Amino acid sequence: MSLSVAEVARILVVLTVFLIAAHLGAYVFARLRQPPVIGEIAGGVLLGGSALGLVAPSVSTWLAPSGTPTAHVLGAVYQLGTILMVFLAGLEMRRGGLGAERRTVLFTTVAGLVIPFAAGMAIAQVVDSGDLAGPHGSGLSISLVLGLAIAVTSIPVISRIMIDLGIMGGLFARTVLTVAVIEDVLLYVVLAVILGLAHVQADTSYGLHALFHTASIGWNVAYYVAASVLFFALCLAGGRAAFRRLVSGPVGALERRSPAAFRMVFMFALCLCCIGLGIDPIFGALMAGISMADDVDEENGSPGLSAIRGFSLAFFVPIYFALVGYRLDLVHDLDPVFFGWLFAVACVIKFGSVWAGARLAGKSRSWSTHFAVAMNARGGPGIILASVAFAAGIINGKFLVALVLLSILTSQLAGAWLTQALARDPAFVSEDPPSVSTGGSPARAEAMPGQRPSGCPEPGTDAGDGGEDVAEGDIDRMAFPAAGEGERPKVE
Repeated sequence: MSLSVAEVARILVVLTVFLIAAHLGAYVFARLRQPPVIGEIAGGVLLGGSALGLVAPSVSTWLAPSGTPTAHVLGAVYQLGTILMVFLAGLEMRRGGLGAERRTVLFTTVAGLVIPFAAGMAIAQVVDSGDLAGPHGSGLSISLVLGLAIAVTSIPVISRIMIDLGIMGGLFARTVLTVAVIEDVLLYVVLAVILGLAHVQADTSYGLHALFHTASIGWNVAYYVAASVLFFALCLAGGRAAFRRLVSGPVGALERRSPAAFRMVFMFALCLCCIGLGIDPIFGALMAGISMADDVDEENGSPGLSAIRGFSLAFFVPIYFALVGYRLDLVHDLDPVFFGWLFAVACVIKFGSVWAGARLAGKSRSWSTHFAVAMNARGGPGIILASVAFAAGIINGKFLVALVLLSILTSQLAGAWLTQALARDPAFVSEDPPSVSTGGSPARAEAMPGQRPSGCPEPGTDAGDGGEDVAEGDIDRMAFPAAGEGERPKVE
């Protein structure tokens, strides 16, 4: 398909406008010490029906008209942005050991995942799902989305918050990230089932599932659960080994020629495997990221991954989040009453369940409180859940707006809380707090009460090397600073 010069010019203008809006918004929010990804979404909101659409609706519509080459290009960039965003999230899911904290991980994961998800499913039974569903949504898929929305925790956002505070290497941070990784892998399996049901509802099933397509909801759910779990299990068990074997094998010539191209091919291959199974390709990107998560030189970084990360964060991912903001109609779709009770219920349930799990594991009240607040940050995964569900026609604009705002506000609250907590009690991030149970001595504190642990800057000061502002060098969905802004922290 060839495009006229006028169509090419229009596409370039639209991409430039979205790119400038996203990066300018990220810059402003970073200067305000807020997650830059929120600024990228805000940049898109300003271009959409909530701002520009009110004063110049024809201009706002011109940016993303339906059924035109420009719309198709934006759709392709949006999909690639989704794939790369999930891939980068997978890179954060690195293996680590916590020793004696396994009990804490077990209790908080079970309590913080099962209780919120079950509560969300139960709440969905008493609300009008038809008021939240899109054209391809159903009562079951709305229940699953609401359960995920309450249970999800953002790995990139909470990682970024702890990096900005200089506490990434402590036991507290490692425990938070370990629980978040386990939760997110399990929740992505549920998301695969949700998207599969949407294709069944829309009669657009593909891959292996299309060969066995039936009208039975039970069969469809069983298929997507089995296919997703099997794919995830195989990749988790052998993905890293397969990647290393390919690097050293005959196809390793591509890796030596272009490390970034080799990793992109590996990611696309797993995406195609997912399509063949009939599940969404974003899960191939997730597992590709997990498979490469240990492929990092702690001092110099992986050249291939650095190249992919750099261009993704410069172009695809900012436009993806700007388009998310562009689709938000805060004027017509924001229901303050619905959002108010959803925000309160989601925060209370997630906080209470994680706090109870930490207490059952023997943690002190204050440590359990800080941990529960950190696990309440929904950030990027919450936004991805909302945007993917909306794009698949599962939820409507009202539910989309509520889920995006829930993700944004819980992330901001977690950052503000941990900043104040670190100022009051800096020892909790680097030591195993005294257990409430009897027997056994508490772990030795690495910082005396009232004294900041070694390597932790004062809250609000720069965490990067050389006094450089970390918040300006990257965006919050990525846990690590951009190249040249300090050493990549090691998550063990």
